[in-house]
Amino acid sequence: MPSLSAFENILVPLEIARAPDPTREARNLLEEVGLTDRAHHYPSQLSGGEQQRVAIARALANAPPILLADEPTGNLDSKTGAQVVDLLIEVNRRRRATVVLVTHDLELAQRADVTLSMRDGRTERIEAPAAAALPGAVARS
Repeated sequence: MPSLSAFENILVPLEIARAPDPTREARNLLEEVGLTDRAHHYPSQLSGGEQQRVAIARALANAPPILLADEPTGNLDSKTGAQVVDLLIEVNRRRRATVVLVTHDLELAQRADVTLSMRDGRTERIEAPAAAALPGAVARS
């Protein structure tokens, strides 16, 4: 939400869900995504990667068991994109949340535990590491 700071963007879903201590939880989420020092900046004052990290923190506000990410690195340079992916993988491991990641980036797909490939309108499941060698891998979970 462009009229809210990074902190406020994360705080809103916590308040809507009536979290016990939304302010503390919003601060914890900002710390988790490495943006404590950018808490009071507005989206227009944040880089694309920082905006993505705020979006991830906001998505994590209610501790979902599944996190859906559609082309989360699509508008980012490779270094920043890698940082966002590292964060999503860390969310997967630390929070034990399933991360479903849609991408056209084969290098990114190779980091997946499981890949799904779309071909001619059909989905097929392929277990890693064999999935890393297949073109068109598009999902992470």
